[in-house]
Amino acid sequence: MTETNRVVVVGDALIDELRDVESLREFPGGAALNVAVGLAVLGVPTTLIAMVGDDSDGAVLRDFLAAHDVALVATPGPHGSSRATSDRTDGEPRYAFNEAAKKRRIEFGEAERAALDAASLVVVSCFPFDDTAQTDAFLAAVADPERRLVIDPNPRAGMLADREAFVRNFERAAARSLLTKVGDEDAELLYGSTLAELRTRLVAAGAHHVLATAGRDGATIETDDGLLVSEPISPLPGAVVDTMGAGDATLASSVQTFLTQGVPTDATGWQRLLADAMRIAAATCREEGALLRVPPVV
Repeated sequence: MTETNRVVVVGDALIDELRDVESLREFPGGAALNVAVGLAVLGVPTTLIAMVGDDSDGAVLRDFLAAHDVALVATPGPHGSSRATSDRTDGEPRYAFNEAAKKRRIEFGEAERAALDAASLVVVSCFPFDDTAQTDAFLAAVADPERRLVIDPNPRAGMLADREAFVRNFERAAARSLLTKVGDEDAELLYGSTLAELRTRLVAAGAHHVLATAGRDGATIETDDGLLVSEPISPLPGAVVDTMGAGDATLASSVQTFLTQGVPTDATGWQRLLADAMRIAAATCREEGALLRVPPVV
């Protein structure tokens, strides 16, 4: 794929710390980082715009991105690099975020704007939409969003400072987007609604295409011209090991399809997009960690 098809991903990059009674493991993560690396795995030239601290965690993140050939435009982290902890030592997982994650900021200066201007598509994931000033700065930096902007709100309860502001700013961005992806957890956390209700709400509010992911129940596309297409998760061989990153893999696969085949214009095209994405999500779930996996060719 040529450099003219470069995608810029905007959002979070962090260290995922997984604790249980037997071990402590750490992985480079964050939804935006996962999407950026997933796109690179799929052969898409990719740049990540994220806050990364000048610390040991930041060095791990930079090395990981470099190893996967993802360019980084880093906003300095005044509180260091973000870290998310999933603690399963008492059974049910508990999630916590450090100060850097809670106060994350992304600056949109000359380097960031140049990267955004040159991108074929801009993907934003786990962005602090509850910060109106940051949202305004981001939207002002993305030209022609209805043809270029892909959004995944990916809210996290531990980083959500103002739910009403998040919903308001997210919906404002979604109404100007090419594609908005939401999941069942987003619907519950932000709206206390079902995923189907949220999907329909976003289309009614102006979103052109809404991709709704429902874990083991697969995914659905609803469009503003009345299409509704669904696809179950692919039944690949082997056991599900880890569902972390499945939604990010689905989004990365969908973006790659946009670049290589164009935005679908009929039900057949959307069905093909969803089928490819569900195979990649299923393959990702059969390995530990959030790194996108490509299913074997059959």
